[in-house]
Amino acid sequence: MESFDGGTKSSSRSTEPVLRRRGAWLLAALFVVASGAALGSGLTPQEVPGGPGGLPDSAESTEVARIVATLPTEGSAPAVVVVSRGDAGLEPADRPVLDDLATSLGEALGTEAVASTSPDGSVGLVVVPTTDAPAEEQVNELRDVVAAELPDGLSAQVTGAPAFATDLSEVFAGADVRLLVATATIVALLLLITYRSPWLWLVPLVVVAVGDRVATIVVAGATRLFDYDVDGSTVGITSVLVFGAGTNYALLLIARYREELRRHDDRHVAMGAAWRSTAPAVLASGGTVVLALLMLSFADTPSTRALGYSASLGIGVAMLYGLVFLPAALLLFGRRLFWPFVPRQGQDDPALTGVWARIGRRVVRRPAAFMAGALAVIAVLAVGATGVDVGLTQNEQFREVPEAVVGQQRLAEAFPAGAAEPTTVLTSPDRVDEVLRTVADVDGVAEVRPGRSDDRWATLDVVLDAEQGSVRAFDTVEGLRAALGADDLVGGPDAQDLDSAAAASSDRLVIFPLVILVVVGVLLVLLRSVVAALVLVTTVAATYVAALGAGWWVSDLLFGFPALDLTVPLFAFVFLVALGVDYNIFLATRAREEAARQPVAGAMTSALAVTGGVITSAGVLLAAVFAVLGVLPLITLTQIGIIVGIGVLLDTLLVRTLLVPSLATLIGERFWWPRHPGVSDSWTP
Repeated sequence: MESFDGGTKSSSRSTEPVLRRRGAWLLAALFVVASGAALGSGLTPQEVPGGPGGLPDSAESTEVARIVATLPTEGSAPAVVVVSRGDAGLEPADRPVLDDLATSLGEALGTEAVASTSPDGSVGLVVVPTTDAPAEEQVNELRDVVAAELPDGLSAQVTGAPAFATDLSEVFAGADVRLLVATATIVALLLLITYRSPWLWLVPLVVVAVGDRVATIVVAGATRLFDYDVDGSTVGITSVLVFGAGTNYALLLIARYREELRRHDDRHVAMGAAWRSTAPAVLASGGTVVLALLMLSFADTPSTRALGYSASLGIGVAMLYGLVFLPAALLLFGRRLFWPFVPRQGQDDPALTGVWARIGRRVVRRPAAFMAGALAVIAVLAVGATGVDVGLTQNEQFREVPEAVVGQQRLAEAFPAGAAEPTTVLTSPDRVDEVLRTVADVDGVAEVRPGRSDDRWATLDVVLDAEQGSVRAFDTVEGLRAALGADDLVGGPDAQDLDSAAAASSDRLVIFPLVILVVVGVLLVLLRSVVAALVLVTTVAATYVAALGAGWWVSDLLFGFPALDLTVPLFAFVFLVALGVDYNIFLATRAREEAARQPVAGAMTSALAVTGGVITSAGVLLAAVFAVLGVLPLITLTQIGIIVGIGVLLDTLLVRTLLVPSLATLIGERFWWPRHPGVSDSWTP
């Protein structure tokens, strides 16, 4: 009697299927119920428009911002309307227009707006006090009034803190939907090309997509349980990681399942064998990523820690869905799911004679030449890393410049460089005059004036003569801190940028070694070989340097970005080392399995033959998924997508294909030292 999967039912019951038909149906039902319950919970992440904060907890500027927020104020931060007439200055007839506009804007918010002009007369300003109403509603109301009443020939931008918050929230408006649609479309297309089946691609896509939505719910629960905030970029990166890693795990399992279907008549036995072979690699791979991401919890910056917590939870969900629910879903449909290329028992595995087998044989025949060629490519690309500039100002964060940034840029052209966003000095009220004189004498200070105060603290607004984010501005902030006493604090935009740069540098010094130690530890446990672990982690670290250099060239020469954002080198390192080692894990675990039967050169050739196709597909897919981050107009996300995409392709097409097999062949059987998987004494080093 023929079974649904196209084979013949065995009369022998001596071999019990690891996953029985009833078990598959029960797991599928559990998948539906658990996922439905999670998605029906309605939980959303504890999200804040400006993010959890890019300022380090321990920074002086963080303390200043915290104290200033407690000082008495006449209301919320004002909105500033910047009015100009192109490259020409304002005309005398424009002054009544400014006064009328101020009246209309004040009436719109129920406050009293004040109009003025810049010292050179080129720009008009209308300062509009805001209320406790939502900033987005007030900014949109102001922009509607400006659009309706501004005469032809004049242009205006609404800027200031409320406008920045509004424009930043609009950047992420609908971001989840755009990212999900773009990511799912790319994954579906690449899965369809990979499997060449009209319906096989739907199973992993649905499982991973549901896993991604459940991961969002899990992150939402975590933000409430552990009381931390996320922003749109954190949610977006987590979604990309879940889709990318989850699809990689699915590709690996399905490839091994198809291989086992050529050996076993019963699809449940085949899935059991495939699962036992695949699960250790997936658990090691996913575990490496989770542990590496958790190392971000040692960062001093709240936004970095938030990404580590959220993304590690997302990868955990991706592993659960890939190792538990995907096998059950595949078993429900039998062999015909692979139509028109249905694997049958006794069929030869085409991978053993395919392109990757031929590449593997060539590499192990001339390992020195291929190693030299691969290292030369990595070295050339790594040269770009020597010229990387790091650090974007607030106005440089956007790929599509929003109105609030345009307004700030126009202000900077008409006023002293630091007038738009002055530096803040905090001192005690009884020392204001003394500190004012000290600050005025510091090189780089254009103007200083008293600000708000209470019984304990008084503020001084310090206008710098340098452009925000410039080296001179940073030097002036450092000069202020050196000139003032230990009880006086310096904050404001330039101080925040300076402190963020110092924290990012410190985070890299702490987290880079921790991630390397995590990866080495996982490889040692998995492969039980010191040499193999060190070789694999070294190749991945070298790939990161090459990807950073190539990514900087692309960012600078192709896109014209002024610098890499402060977080990009750290995030790119964690993602590339953790995800890049995945492909080495997939290759090395299969090679170790083969090494019990043949020397290392043959083991690498066989491993490359059977994993080459799936790893290449996984790498191309992961690189494409990270490229999806470019749908959001933030330079940071675009740069992460560029560097990680390049690095994943290097890991997939160069390191795993040429460098690792050639290095293993040159090292010989000592590659597995101290515990060789083989039993032949002739191979033992």
